[in-house]
Parts: sequence; structure tokens; C-alpha cells
Amino acid sequence: MDIRIREWTADDEFEGTEVDGSFIVDSVLVLTLEDGRIGYAVEEVPRYTKRYEDEPDGETEDTGYAGYIGNPDQVMYLACIGDKFAGQIQLRKNWNGYAYVEDIKVDAAYRRYGVGRRLIDQAKNWAKAGGMPGIMLETQNNNVRACKFYESCGFVLGGFDACLYKGLDKQNNEIALYWYLMLD
Repeated sequence: MDIRIREWTADDEFEGTEVDGSFIVDSVLVLTLEDGRIGYAVEEVPRYTKRYEDEPDGETEDTGYAGYIGNPDQVMYLACIGDKFAGQIQLRKNWNGYAYVEDIKVDAAYRRYGVGRRLIDQAKNWAKAGGMPGIMLETQNNNVRACKFYESCGFVLGGFDACLYKGLDKQNNEIALYWYLMLD
């Protein structure tokens, strides 16, 4: 499968670039802390589908993506297979010097074909070109497949926040996990 990665440009229109970033939750990471190192076990939970587009994010894609064009401190890449959009990654230079993955998603129809890995490789290239020491991102403990993917790409679990999502819903039990990849 020929996967092309290209930068989002002013010629792109949001219409037609929607990516189904939903995922199946059937387990969660249960964190442990031993000798200053964060570890985890995987625990099964009742299965459901999570969709981020169901949650407020403060900006619409139509207006929010314009800031990525021609900006040296943030960029968005699209993964294309043929004439279809298969995924995307949004990056910005974080206050601590790391490249921060604001969002990465691979359309459900194109998962397990290497699209996510190609997007992470592009993020590495962008971070290296910008002189950044590494890449960081945040995901939730209920997105176990994503966590395992990041780990397979060389990321390590560097921190967590059990309160972050309680601002959206006080009953929310999701834990924000912070993953880091140090570059050579």
C-alpha cells in the first residue's frame, strides 16, 4: 500500500479530509509506580466505542487548521492512500522545546497498514529539523491500542494526570498519560 505523507496547505479544504478517529475501548491501563518508574497492567472493561468529535474542543476544524499553514512552530501532515485521506498528525513546538503531538489519528478503514508509523516518522523528521530534543504526546489510559502503538514506536510513559478530564465531567475516571520519545 502506497502511503504518502504531505503537509496541509492553503489549497486544502477541510471538506473531504475527515478522519474517523474513533476507537474501541475494551481495556484500560492500570498504573503502578515502582522505584520511580511508571508501569502498568492491562485490565479488561466492558466494550464501547469512543469518538472525540462528540466532545467539545474549543475550535472548529475549519478555522483551527489555518494556523498550521506556513507557521514554523506548528504543522499538520496528512497521510494519503491513493486519493483518500487515511490519517493526520498535528504538531507544535511546546514551551519545553519538545515537539508536541496535538492530535494524531488514522481512519478506522486504514489502521494496521503502517499509516500511524509513517505519521510518527514524519513527526520525528519535523522535530529533528527544528532541533527539538524529542516528541511528547498525551493520551488516555482507556486508549490501550494507542498506548501500545506509541510504546512500539519507542515512546516511554513519563507521567500521568488523574484530574485532567474531570474538568469535562467530574465522574470521568480517565487518566491522562504523557508519553515521550527522545531523539538522537
